[in-house]
Amino acid sequence: MRIAFIVDSFPNLSETFILNQITGLLDLGHEVDVFAGRDLGLKHMHADVEAYRLKARTHYFNIPVSKVSRIFKVLGLLLINFRKRPIRLLKALDVFRFGRDALSLRLFYAFLPFIGKEQDYDIIHCHFGPNGDLGIRLRQLGLQGKLVITFHGYDTRLAIKKGAYIYRDLFEHGDCFIAASSYNRRNLVDFGVDPEKIIDQPVGIDLDRFTYHPPHLSVRSAEPVRVLTVARLVEEKGLRYGIQAIRRLLERTPGLGLEYNIIGHGPLKSDLEALIQDCLLSRVIHLLGPRSQAEVVQALQRSDIFLLPSVAESFGVVLLEAQAVGLPVVASSVGGIPQAMVDGKTGFLVRPRDPDALAERLEYLIQHSELWPDMARAGRRFVKENFNIKELNQQLEAIYEVLLAG
Repeated sequence: MRIAFIVDSFPNLSETFILNQITGLLDLGHEVDVFAGRDLGLKHMHADVEAYRLKARTHYFNIPVSKVSRIFKVLGLLLINFRKRPIRLLKALDVFRFGRDALSLRLFYAFLPFIGKEQDYDIIHCHFGPNGDLGIRLRQLGLQGKLVITFHGYDTRLAIKKGAYIYRDLFEHGDCFIAASSYNRRNLVDFGVDPEKIIDQPVGIDLDRFTYHPPHLSVRSAEPVRVLTVARLVEEKGLRYGIQAIRRLLERTPGLGLEYNIIGHGPLKSDLEALIQDCLLSRVIHLLGPRSQAEVVQALQRSDIFLLPSVAESFGVVLLEAQAVGLPVVASSVGGIPQAMVDGKTGFLVRPRDPDALAERLEYLIQHSELWPDMARAGRRFVKENFNIKELNQQLEAIYEVLLAG
């Protein structure tokens, strides 16, 4: 099969689930191209990006930030490309038909990389609802292929906030909607998507990359307990509650040796740094910035407990990674997180936005470190039985095949 992925950005350190699907489909013998809104220009990238030469397979829309530059560049691109697809290029500028997508010139820039390839793809797989909307518009300009849309987090929350009408055309004309969690399935049904078009398929991880690392309690007595969070520094991840929980944990257990590391980048970095200073925890809590997947694995293997204090989460892939390595987890009971762990067996769920509850569960785990080995084994087994990316990619291949046969 020839498959086109449409994504916001690529590569993206926080979206390994997309990378794993792309490399998995390539391993299965399919041709895959990636179409992305932008290149983040990351200094750290996952090794697979280079190993699979994925940048050579990636095409960027390259939309100028400046509106003036965007308009002038369109004029030049029209002159260069007009002889190739004149009617379709002009349609991409039809404000009456495509509204804001045409007015912003987003549709024009998104269509350019597909010129001459409109009939090349069997499957167009869009990650996140707005990219699915773009996929619908591109099909209206002549792009062919079955349209598959995976809904995740922010796209679902956007429809909850603004109303399902924002995806009206997508829900009517999309061929298949993949729900990464039962939380997403419920919302898609509530939005009015035909249940027969919804396929349940969670994201998964490559267990070979997340080597099981059972806890070594005997060497921890003289060392601080290491708590780790891997998350984008955005409001949805609830990191302020994690920081407050660490402060309250230390207040509850004076003299506790503790180290809390947060891996990730995002717009809240300055706010979180200020909060850490206000809590007088600069020696305890460290914002480590973005890290490659290999570095994340190393950090997981050096840690004792994984903390995810999210206030909104469609699933929580990073919980799978932590459990696969063998860490007990403490997480907020929101969205699809309860589907990504087993409360009481692989870790603990608590109410969202509750630093006291987070601190209480962390304290319990620290005081009962004899539970860690059983939780570690249970977590690894849970992930292996339910979220093995190799098996899930074979399932995705089967989903595509059924669509094409229909």
